[in-house]
Amino acid sequence: MPAVAQGILYHQPVLQPRGSVLLPLRQLRGRYPDVYERQLRKYNRRPEVLETPVEPLRCTWADLIFLSPVHPAPLFHAMGTLLTDEPWTLDAARLDPDRTVIRLMRHGRDGHYPDPADEDDYLPLTTATLRAVSRVTQAAIDRLRQLQPGDPALPWVDVPHILHRGPIPIDWFTRR
Repeated sequence: MPAVAQGILYHQPVLQPRGSVLLPLRQLRGRYPDVYERQLRKYNRRPEVLETPVEPLRCTWADLIFLSPVHPAPLFHAMGTLLTDEPWTLDAARLDPDRTVIRLMRHGRDGHYPDPADEDDYLPLTTATLRAVSRVTQAAIDRLRQLQPGDPALPWVDVPHILHRGPIPIDWFTRR
């Protein structure tokens, strides 16, 4: 097994968690259909994204739990929005590096949605790679400050994603 990664990861707080684990969208469908339907709405504009392959993990977007290497406050501040709830935090050392990758994100031509990934957009989860992606870039802040009315408010488009295949126990997170 590869060495564990050291660092802190962030996850949007789950206001009323069900069960003892966070489940990927595909697993929510059978266990908690109402939660599945609510989470599925995030993909109304682009439902095909859910079947996007994530080759290093041999799965699709719908099979993943998404984490961030950066605290969301600077992103929401750049959009002129207050962060209403503190994110949950997770010690990266708890994740199996064989089930986790870092996906570098690049916003596409329209400036809102990410470009498709290629093999160079995936990095292993290590302490070094996590340190390299754990800061919000000025380009991300500038893009968010320039959003116009009607533009999709997608703060994470050009922030690297930590992708974990499969469930994560809720008690691994620190919640406030």
